[in-house]
Amino acid sequence: MADAGNSEGKPLRPDPGVRDVLAADRTVLANERTLLAYVRTGLTLFVAGVTFIPFFDSWVIVALGWAFVPLGVGVLLLGVWRHRRMRAHMRTHAGNRGKLT
Repeated sequence: MADAGNSEGKPLRPDPGVRDVLAADRTVLANERTLLAYVRTGLTLFVAGVTFIPFFDSWVIVALGWAFVPLGVGVLLLGVWRHRRMRAHMRTHAGNRGKLT
């Protein structure tokens, strides 16, 4: 069985272009995961707020519910804005390192 190396016995290293493409892919996936985390957090805050308002009689919890509703929408919008800004930044600086979607 042949060793995975060149004729001088040194291990093969991946082409730098391949590393750049894979790094770009990892960055795209990380940006998508971050967006999903913002969506999850925003929806959780929104649903918690909507739930607090009609089901509790304490004015503190109702006030907290009314605060959670716009906060959840704000977190969701912030996440979408940051995702779009990062995606535009990646497309601008991609150059010839690979296709970023």
